[in-house]
Amino acid sequence: MDRLRILGRTTSSNVRKVLWTADLCGIDYVQEVWGQPHRDPRVPEFLALNPNGTVPVIVDGALVLWESNAIVRYLAESRGSGLWPAAVQEHAMVDQWLTWQASELLPSWQYAVSALLARNPGFDDPAKIAASIALWTAKMRMLEDRLMSGGGFAANRRLSVADLALAISTHRWFSTPFAREELPAVRDHYETLKATPEGAKYLSAETP
Repeated sequence: MDRLRILGRTTSSNVRKVLWTADLCGIDYVQEVWGQPHRDPRVPEFLALNPNGTVPVIVDGALVLWESNAIVRYLAESRGSGLWPAAVQEHAMVDQWLTWQASELLPSWQYAVSALLARNPGFDDPAKIAASIALWTAKMRMLEDRLMSGGGFAANRRLSVADLALAISTHRWFSTPFAREELPAVRDHYETLKATPEGAKYLSAETP
């Protein structure tokens, strides 16, 4: 059987989400580095796999799949991992927080991270930076409340793919230079996962 192919650069938070899931599922895979400044995903070869020209993409036999959350769901479910529960209501809760990370949490930080961490040109409006930080902080307070009420996990009081995605998001929170609010449950969740071999790999200082 062909090895799973994971296309993407490790510096992408969405790619790390997929790599971390694959590691915890014990999957034998090969990573192909795509994405700037390495290999341009807008070339015909890559666009034939993902017309969006974004990473990550996986190739699992005849299956080509893009969108990181779809990928982590597929990997965890197809390999019978507890990271994606079999019980319908339990996996619905995991899906809720996995979706929230992408649809609510990630957009909140984009301007602040672009300005303060990535230092991208054009992201220098103090009012927009402050607004992004305020929204981001509000979302992180929601995560704090959830972790406090959920026994330190996003769903079902045990580790799931939602926790991996949220920990990678929290890595951005701690890596971005600004006066952040102290959120003890968020920090405990992050430090607990970072202390694992896989967490140390994907939550390192070298990963933005």
